[in-house]
Amino acid sequence: MSTHILNIETATTNCSVSVSKNGKTIALIEDNDKGYSHAERLHVYIDEVLKKAGITTQDLNAIAVSKGPGSYTGLRIGVSAAKGLSFSLNIPLISVPTLTALAHQVSINDGEIVAMLDARRLEVYSAIFDGCFNQIRETQAQILDENAFAENLKAGKVYFIGNGVEKTKTLINHQNAIFIEDKLPSANEMSLIAFKKYEEEKFEDVAYFEPYYLKDFVAIKSKK
Repeated sequence: MSTHILNIETATTNCSVSVSKNGKTIALIEDNDKGYSHAERLHVYIDEVLKKAGITTQDLNAIAVSKGPGSYTGLRIGVSAAKGLSFSLNIPLISVPTLTALAHQVSINDGEIVAMLDARRLEVYSAIFDGCFNQIRETQAQILDENAFAENLKAGKVYFIGNGVEKTKTLINHQNAIFIEDKLPSANEMSLIAFKKYEEEKFEDVAYFEPYYLKDFVAIKSKK
């Protein structure tokens, strides 16, 4: 029996929608418009990606949405659309942590992955994962400086990915730092994560689910 999940990613400027079948992406439409045109494009992309996959909304088994952190407006648009579809179709809602999906764009044998999204000034939202995508440090809003991630870099290779990389590489100069540029969260990597959650029946309460904004934070300075 096939499980089809619609995945929605709007946490950054990338408006991304995919359809997966048993955890594999079978259709993907995305556009990184710097103007945040999610409100105009998201529902169009949903219609287009379903046609591309050769299915209708009635064939969907669940709706998955990127839960944050990220853009306040982007997250609201994505979550509102996901909740609306989940409610109207009476199918489960699944949330996928944005930084977890972003980390899945990196394949490593050793070292650590730092998935990071640009916040303000020298701030980023970041989380750290091992090579098997286990989260080994909680998601934080942190202020970057030249000593950021010093202990991690001392221990081995650290792969930085996300739109927080641009400011990070101007501050960190270390032989173990590897910067993966021009990457944003995508609905493509949500497919497998959402399918595993579907199999484990890890669903959200549609009425009460809210994005993870990480807005009321206490900024953490790195230890020198």
